[in-house]
Amino acid sequence: MDGLSGAASVIAVIDISAKVASLCYKYSVEVKHAKDDIERLHRKVNNTKTILEKLQQLLDKQGKSQLPATNTLLDPLQRCSQELERLEATLQAKLKPSGHRKAMRQIGLRALKWPLTSKEVEKTVQNLEKYGHTFSLALQVDQIALVVDISQQLDLTRLPIAIGASFDSHADEHNARCLPNTRMDLLKNITDWANEKDGKPIFWLCGMAGTGKSTIARTAAEILDKDNKLGASFFFKKGEGERGNASRFFTTIATDLVAHEPGILPGIKKALDEDSALSQRALKDQFEKFILDPLSGVQQTHSTIPVWVIVIDALDECEREEDIQAILQLLTRAKDMQPVSLRVLVTSRPELHIRLGFQEMPNGTYQDLVLHEVAKSSIEHDIRLFYEHELGMIRRARMLSPNWPTADQIRALVDLAVPLFIFAATVCRYIGTKGGHPKEYLSKVLTYQKSNFSQIDRTYLPILEQLLVEQEEDEKEAWLQAFRKLVGSIVILESPLSIASLAHLLQVPQEEIACRLDALHSVLSVPNNEDIPVRLLHLSFRDFLVDRQTQEKSQFWIDARDTHKSLTSFCLELMSGSDGLHQNICNLAAPGTARSEIDEGTITSYLSPELQYACRYWVSHLEQSQQKIANRDATHLFLQKHFLHWFEAMSLIRESSRFVHLLTKLQALAIPSADAVSSFLSDAKRFVLRFQPIVADAPLQLYFSALTFAPERSLIRQAFEKQAPEKMKMVSKREIDWDACRSTLEGHSSSVRAVAFSPDGKLVQTDRGDITLPSPTSPSPSVPLPQPSRIFVEDQWISIDQQRLLWLPPEYRSTCSAVNGQLVYLGHSSGRISLFKLHIP
Repeated sequence: MDGLSGAASVIAVIDISAKVASLCYKYSVEVKHAKDDIERLHRKVNNTKTILEKLQQLLDKQGKSQLPATNTLLDPLQRCSQELERLEATLQAKLKPSGHRKAMRQIGLRALKWPLTSKEVEKTVQNLEKYGHTFSLALQVDQIALVVDISQQLDLTRLPIAIGASFDSHADEHNARCLPNTRMDLLKNITDWANEKDGKPIFWLCGMAGTGKSTIARTAAEILDKDNKLGASFFFKKGEGERGNASRFFTTIATDLVAHEPGILPGIKKALDEDSALSQRALKDQFEKFILDPLSGVQQTHSTIPVWVIVIDALDECEREEDIQAILQLLTRAKDMQPVSLRVLVTSRPELHIRLGFQEMPNGTYQDLVLHEVAKSSIEHDIRLFYEHELGMIRRARMLSPNWPTADQIRALVDLAVPLFIFAATVCRYIGTKGGHPKEYLSKVLTYQKSNFSQIDRTYLPILEQLLVEQEEDEKEAWLQAFRKLVGSIVILESPLSIASLAHLLQVPQEEIACRLDALHSVLSVPNNEDIPVRLLHLSFRDFLVDRQTQEKSQFWIDARDTHKSLTSFCLELMSGSDGLHQNICNLAAPGTARSEIDEGTITSYLSPELQYACRYWVSHLEQSQQKIANRDATHLFLQKHFLHWFEAMSLIRESSRFVHLLTKLQALAIPSADAVSSFLSDAKRFVLRFQPIVADAPLQLYFSALTFAPERSLIRQAFEKQAPEKMKMVSKREIDWDACRSTLEGHSSSVRAVAFSPDGKLVQTDRGDITLPSPTSPSPSVPLPQPSRIFVEDQWISIDQQRLLWLPPEYRSTCSAVNGQLVYLGHSSGRISLFKLHIP
């Protein structure tokens, strides 16, 4: 990015941001509806403007040569500016006075209408968030580079992060914090530990489900952040994609730490330069290369050792016990870290494998606090304050009598809740349900006061039983079946989906899903926008539904295994359907189009959220359904027809690095007698291992390069060779099998250093002799050939008209080449010669 044009672009986007923000404010004053949408958009535009103002300040102070990351922002700045200009035009158009609006104003009516749908607002907010993230990263990198004097740019996007895992992420911005004057002693214990000079490196906050661990962790992170002591945070959440596993745990922590401790940047950059795939390595390697070694290499510039606190919430929701054990063992190495000290706040349920993990730590490594063992009087005090606050809001909103609820009712609710804050939170949401009467719902909750149900049962049964009671007697079983299908799917999903996506995946009318979920706001986060994911409010609701111990006594019980089986079928049907996977699904114009050149909007327009979900997680559902794969069953048939299309889609959504792991899972699920399945998957694994790097970079090379250079006996090549492009054909012999030696032309066993066509185009002249072209491929004199200058052989690619056509694997890269019309000859160091015929219009 040219320094002048870069500065001008930043200023231009700041100006257009200010105009859009001003327009949003005008709408917020004049319209009654869409207040939430207007506020969200206004806030996001202002956030973008703030980041760019900081960027402008940096540009004003420093020369362009000192800001390598900022110098790469011209393209995203221009795209952001175009998005905001379109938005301004849309908003301005509705502001223009009309006769109708003037007439309405004369009689005192608001005449302005918000011109954007919630879906349009959501898409714009998401796009602005991506631009803001890009600008923020560039600002962060350049600020750090100036501090630590790094001349080369580190592209932090090479560190994949788990979106939404940080405590202050957009996804969690509305999640609860501790109310004022609650949890005071507990929060003081945490802050004292963080500030104690010789404190233990790990603080384990342990508590059963629903005791408020995440709320405390979020509040503690906020306090530590304000005190400039928070180094990083990761809030695990089961069923939220990468937040439910450890694959991006250390890379997310490292990205957060960079912002607070710039001195680790050289170490991270060195690690990535030495191993570009480091983020996919074992957790031990990631911890050492992204955290331990960079922190150990920090140049000491402080009089005292700086202490950074890492907050890890809900460690028990990390899906693999082995990963949890590894994380705990690796974190113990923070004990003696120098010259920067790390403290780690961990919250989790008291699961056996986690308790054992802490017990195996060296003495003096951690201190713990068990939430459900905190003094009962303290918990009662905090829950009572919570009830008074939440029910007071309901009383005022519904204009109930000032003496509601009574002191006795509050006392009874407290007794029901202690020590579970989730009980109190769920009860308040239930009592405040729209369409119901708070007094009646409160009375229904209190009827469970003397029951023998567990606390979790008492939390959710009143809500679900009320819904069932409202059904006609002959409709109850149908309602329960629909509940198990819809809500069962929602609680089992690997990552949340919107109402619109659920409708397509589950093959249920969208209106029906919206109607059924409308009654479940007490236990699910159901957004007004049909394109925003439906989420669990708390994992305990899933526990309540799928607990096998309640199978016989709860009519709401969900069979998790059966639900996984159904979801597997729905995913396969979606991917195989008319709107599912197919070759070149994003309609890319050129076979060499790089993934980095494809706009995210293009990806989402062709690959819907539910289709992306199916591609990512169908194997996981199959595995958890405990189904096996047999010859010619649904899974085998899908792979035979759509394997390449699935691989292409996974590359487009940047998930191709997981492909070998998924194939390994599928191999383990094949029954011993399924020889056809086993052979296919074994060949598929070899195919992916060989071509994954280029497919990740240029997805359509799956059909060009991968099918061209796969061995003759490759089952993948044989199954999909009809999908290889007609415009390009490899005429010379290719490998016979994956492990076979590559054939060479006789008499050319050493390196070919020169290749040229004879004047009549019928011979290939090499430094070791002449080769006669096979007659089927000889140029036809009756067909005029295009000028050779259109075709180029450059290092890894054969290109036509400066567009990349065919990627060459390392063993096919030439030491010399010759082009004559539509024929391309490559000479190789092995002595082999490759011949390609291109059909150019």
